[in-house]
Amino acid sequence: MAIFALSSSAWAEPVTIVALGDSLTAGYGLADQSQGLVPQLEGWLKARGHDVVVQNAGVSGDTTAGGLARIDWTLGPDADALVVTLGGNDLLRGIDPAEARRNLEGILKEAQARDLPVLLVGMKAGANFGPDYKAAFDGIYGDLAADYDAVLAEDFFAGLRAAGADPSDPASLAAFMQPDGIHPNPEGVKLIVEGLGPKVEELLARVAG
Repeated sequence: MAIFALSSSAWAEPVTIVALGDSLTAGYGLADQSQGLVPQLEGWLKARGHDVVVQNAGVSGDTTAGGLARIDWTLGPDADALVVTLGGNDLLRGIDPAEARRNLEGILKEAQARDLPVLLVGMKAGANFGPDYKAAFDGIYGDLAADYDAVLAEDFFAGLRAAGADPSDPASLAAFMQPDGIHPNPEGVKLIVEGLGPKVEELLARVAG
């Protein structure tokens, strides 16, 4: 029995996490793709003893509508969990929060139908579209996480905020961002991973459960 248990452990498959997102997930603008969000997150998790594979399903320029359109074929038979990081491009385009909500809900419904645990990563709207738009958009993620029992990371940029950077203040972000002021550099990605990592561990606990 002991030999069988050891053998079973040795043959155990790693947990496969699909990271569905946009350019922030894809690693846009980084000369070394190994410094992108997905490779750094996988490395962070492995350093903490997790046997995982994180699949990069980030498409630069994608909106929540794009994510919904491709969720069916993105989730292959090996998927054990899903991380959703979408909404940034909806914000840049001023897309109606109600539309973004419907799209994200469609993604969560697909994951639910496949019995996959989900980490929903929130994006915070700026003030440029007014307080009503900001309140409506910011509220999407918490509402949907509660409705679909998803793990919630309230703010994609929480790791930068913890380091003293303010996403609304370009000067405070300069050390962590690429010249476009939108996408993080390798050091910025590292901080973002440190902020998201514990939430991904919560997600992994649901897979194990």
